[in-house]
Amino acid sequence: MSFKTNATIAEFGGKLLKLTHDSSVTKTPMNVNLYIPPATTSKIPVVMYLSGLTCTPDNASEKSFFQYWASKYGFAMVFPDTSPRGADIAGENESYDFGTGAGFYVDATQEPWSVNYNMYKYVHGELIDKLTEAYPELDFSNISITGHSMGGMGALVGYIRQPRNYKTVSAFAPIANPSVVPWGEKCFGGYLGEDKSTWAKYDPTELIKDYKGDDSSSILIHQGLNDNFYEKELKPQNFVDAAKNYKGGVDLRLVDGYDHSYFFISSFVEDHAKHHAKYLGLKL
Repeated sequence: MSFKTNATIAEFGGKLLKLTHDSSVTKTPMNVNLYIPPATTSKIPVVMYLSGLTCTPDNASEKSFFQYWASKYGFAMVFPDTSPRGADIAGENESYDFGTGAGFYVDATQEPWSVNYNMYKYVHGELIDKLTEAYPELDFSNISITGHSMGGMGALVGYIRQPRNYKTVSAFAPIANPSVVPWGEKCFGGYLGEDKSTWAKYDPTELIKDYKGDDSSSILIHQGLNDNFYEKELKPQNFVDAAKNYKGGVDLRLVDGYDHSYFFISSFVEDHAKHHAKYLGLKL
């Protein structure tokens, strides 16, 4: 069996499963949380949630309140981890913004990271393939993606590059232009080396300039104006400026008084749930 169920938790009429599986991509065990709402159709659409720096699958599961809205509108939620854990690479636990908890959703090209830190391939490939096989009631052909901070970056990259047919994307305070900010420079340099053409493959602001896919879906972004990282690390306006030819438009909502925390995320999760339900074809 591909997944071990560590806990089954009832909430909002559905169930949250805390799962572990062995990954051939990261070469480590990986934790993932899966929320299955009460079934109203034979095939349940899915929203993928990518978390930010330092997070595990439990942070969003416990603090975002996404599951309430998932039950209300009828979509499942997948909460992957943010990096391999226990790869035993020297230095992977020395800082919060590189290594453990900070996989940046890229496929590393630099040794020793390239052996285990392949989070792009893991999240958009292996994990979904394994869940598709293990949970046939979930419709992974009708899927969208969201995330926070580093995960917001990962969600935007996944939507723009389309390794899966993501119907839409939203983000909470994403690292929108990682190539030009300290977090991105540190992680991209460490995982990908010094060739900035490789960095561009994981930079939403660079990718959106040449987007060739279906651009009928609006992109929803919330950003708190009391977020300490807003100007130095996130730069969502750079993304908006680069997306001027994206027909669906970028709905950037700057909200006064809010910070970078899950208090911020949970305050606006309803808007994001409605956004995803709309493009997944669910009744609002």
